[in-house]
Amino acid sequence: MPLRLGSERLLASSRLDGARVGVVANPASVDHSFAHIVDRLADRPGTRLAAIFGPQHGFRSDVQENMIETGHTTDERRRVPVYSLYSETREPTSDMLDGLDLLVIDLQDVGTRIYTYIYTMAYCLTAARRHKVRVIVCDRPNPIGGIEVEGPMLVKGFESFVGLYPLPMRHGMTIGELARLFNEHFGIGATLDVVTMEGWRREMYHDDSGASWVMPSPNIPTLDSAIAYPGTVLFEGTSVSEGRGTTRPFELVGAPGIVSEPFAADLNARRLPGVVFRPAVFEPTFHKHANTDCGGCQIHVTERAAFRPVLTGVALVAAFRAADAAFRWREPPYEYETVKPPIDILAGSSEVREQIEAGVAATEIAKSWEPGVREFNALRSRFLMYR
Repeated sequence: MPLRLGSERLLASSRLDGARVGVVANPASVDHSFAHIVDRLADRPGTRLAAIFGPQHGFRSDVQENMIETGHTTDERRRVPVYSLYSETREPTSDMLDGLDLLVIDLQDVGTRIYTYIYTMAYCLTAARRHKVRVIVCDRPNPIGGIEVEGPMLVKGFESFVGLYPLPMRHGMTIGELARLFNEHFGIGATLDVVTMEGWRREMYHDDSGASWVMPSPNIPTLDSAIAYPGTVLFEGTSVSEGRGTTRPFELVGAPGIVSEPFAADLNARRLPGVVFRPAVFEPTFHKHANTDCGGCQIHVTERAAFRPVLTGVALVAAFRAADAAFRWREPPYEYETVKPPIDILAGSSEVREQIEAGVAATEIAKSWEPGVREFNALRSRFLMYR
């Protein structure tokens, strides 16, 4: 069966008839013919497009840096306001929702706890419940599959906009399944309708879906980036470049002074599952170590089913800390957290950092996650919509 997106099924239904609609979207909110949901809504008879909302990086995903706020504007062609939900507010205000019958959310998640779009969705659910606006979430594939769950759980006290709820780093859920989890289990209580996909199976990666890759954000340019991201995103909490400013962010990692060949050879000798580390030297054009040669490696996933991105990311962080005399944990702030180290905010607790500092092997660190993952799997099973 060809895959049909939630947005495609919604637009073919009567759910939008007579409604004044706001939509949360960005450039990846397209269907299989590359038509954008905003255009589909604007052209749909009997539906009035009244407002557009953009997540982090903006509705047009034109803001490169990961923590720069975007402003509100107007869509000149459609003559509707474009509100930023990564601005002075993360949550739609009463003025933004005024007059709406329905808020449609059509965002492409990447399957990792720290990706902020799922929390934009959570804040939209919270605001919609408060202001009595119905919400429809259009489901989309988890691009890195819906089976594997991995990584440390977020611990109470470490909540942020890159982690509002206790999830493991790789959660293995679709954005629609997460909407139900947030709304029901975590008690948001909005009037929510999730429009499911047809034809999606949990083992499918994005390139099994029949759709072309559209960047969900500026530094996830490829599916390969998304596959590595649940682990290499930890480098945002270090002095090591995570490849921003290159054409392969989150696949290339490196730092000045690292000799790439012995560094990659040492990593390959560990025989981490499903991955090969190719020696690489790169020069970021912006962000960390801009215009400076960085030695390190490129991550090449050779077997997706075996690859464990979070284990790999932790092993890489520990390897750079051991090899790089200039290695540092990044200092706050990070996502408005001004006290806790960014690595702790990303990992969801201080435990991963403390384990690395104590010299605990990455494989042993990964074993410490297993009880939390088992508990989460029991919870998430209640909200899975695809078997």
